[in-house]
Amino acid sequence: MNRFTGKPEAGEDEAAVATTAEHLAPPPGVDLVWYGRVAELAEEALAHRHLLDAEESSRLDAFLRPVDRHAYAVAHVTLRRLLGARLGVDPAAVTMERRPCGQCGGPHGRPAVPGDRIHFSLSHSSRTADGRVLIALAEAPVGVDVEAVPNASTVAEVSGQLHPHERTELNALAPGDRPLAFARCWTRKESVLKATGAGLGEGVANIHVGAGPLPRPDAMGPELPCALSDLPAGPGYAAAVALLGAGSRDLGRAAIRDGG
Repeated sequence: MNRFTGKPEAGEDEAAVATTAEHLAPPPGVDLVWYGRVAELAEEALAHRHLLDAEESSRLDAFLRPVDRHAYAVAHVTLRRLLGARLGVDPAAVTMERRPCGQCGGPHGRPAVPGDRIHFSLSHSSRTADGRVLIALAEAPVGVDVEAVPNASTVAEVSGQLHPHERTELNALAPGDRPLAFARCWTRKESVLKATGAGLGEGVANIHVGAGPLPRPDAMGPELPCALSDLPAGPGYAAAVALLGAGSRDLGRAAIRDGG
């Protein structure tokens, strides 16, 4: 299934080439960045689905495609383990809630730990059987996103949703360079919108994160300082992290360190 259009893509059953499961060295201000391959971790995650709460278990069972079910299991079991270790509680005892939506006030805003003892964000991509999961923990509101690089037809179809300056940047590139630049731009936008709690309903065209090699440092303007950085996600993928707060600064590019 195409992440951007909701349509099936050719070659969906083929595993994409990418890095092995690893930790990413956290950028300044971010406590932890965890990155993993669903195909390598799904069996172990499903074996520990008892760590999930009733709502998570219900959502897990509702997925029709195994790739979606596996990605969800890896993401949420791992998140509970990371939060449990940070909070000093059993992973199954971790309590999470939804903040009010910034647009309508409904209970479907940014997920959070009660009392904001730690902030977190997670993202998973399941376009292929070899999807990815990305999780970040921080002491300030944080957002992450990982996406498979789309094909050229998807870029042509969806790029009209971007900020006008980003569309100009994409159009200036050779056609073969546009899919990666688009994915880079999209993950930046989603990470910012997750950090703010706005979500895609806020309108991806309203923020200018840039489609070039480095993200713009002032994506949300001076009223809402936001440190935005690309993360190395391996061939065929793009990823980004955004951190809110008055003390945030340009994170630059994170480096990979080996981990398990």
